[in-house]
Amino acid sequence: MSATAPGAAQAAALGVDLHPAQVLREAGTRLGALPVVDHYCGTEARMQRALALQQQLHAEFGAAVMDVTLDCEDGAAAGAEAGHAERVAQLALHAAPTARVAARVHAVDHPAFAADVATIVGTAGHRLVHLMVPKVESVADVDQAVQAVARAGHPRLPLHVLVESAKAVMAAPALAAHPAVHSISFGLMDFVSSYGGAIPASAMGVQGQFAHPLVRRAKLAIAEACHAYGKVPSHCVVTEFKDAAALSQAARTAAHELGYLRMWSIHPDQIQPILAAFAPSADELARAAQVLQAAHAAQWGPVAVDGQLHDRASYRYFWQVLQRGQRTGLALPPGVQCWFTESA
Repeated sequence: MSATAPGAAQAAALGVDLHPAQVLREAGTRLGALPVVDHYCGTEARMQRALALQQQLHAEFGAAVMDVTLDCEDGAAAGAEAGHAERVAQLALHAAPTARVAARVHAVDHPAFAADVATIVGTAGHRLVHLMVPKVESVADVDQAVQAVARAGHPRLPLHVLVESAKAVMAAPALAAHPAVHSISFGLMDFVSSYGGAIPASAMGVQGQFAHPLVRRAKLAIAEACHAYGKVPSHCVVTEFKDAAALSQAARTAAHELGYLRMWSIHPDQIQPILAAFAPSADELARAAQVLQAAHAAQWGPVAVDGQLHDRASYRYFWQVLQRGQRTGLALPPGVQCWFTESA
């Protein structure tokens, strides 16, 4: 490594050892990062398998690389919503201590919404990492969900919202600005259906969803709103779960072209391809570690690395690369692993 570190001697003399998170404060309000995969499941057997798989992956990667969202909206049979909500609550309540478990309730205008929240949040709100609210179209919808969660006893539970119509896309900046909202997801199939046939069915497929201008524009609007307010944009499902190559391409496009930081999976086979697509390359990780170690030695002042000048603007980017590597379960270079220990 060729690097000069102006101020390194002075920093060493001061004996100060600042963590990157203490120094590289991003502009605006940036919430804590979320695992890259949000895995949805609705039947009891699949919910149990997903929670078990989450623990296996946590042990394998040494980090939480996925959330498990237990689904009431699509998981509950019509007329059986109350029983399904109770099963979701019990699964969340008795999940492993390291589990990251969430729940998707019915939309705020659905007759089961209030009971969903009262049962699930009231029983297991302290175990939930967030509550997903579908078909949100306005700040008023978010406020209604906030009030229901507060009545259930957990007023600070983060909300994730699902944008599924043109009206909702138009409201994306206001939704992202809401303090209770930590992430916005795009609901592809309902979005296409909301256009009354004006968008063809092909736009729901793995290729068409990136090619159709209305769908692509909606995805970009959500990502832009999230980044403007420090929230996490979450990309929609790919229904062709048996086509691994297509899924990988969709995940790469979402991550590298559209600005998404997270993606839904609906089948266990989708988890690993999503992780790989959102992960930085080995070269990117090595470069990030090289620059940040030089910066750390210089007490976060400007440094030159291999003939390029770097300062806190580029340090933020390289710190995000390391964080992305950690969230996707990659082995970090030895010199930076200390920044990701629980005591760091």
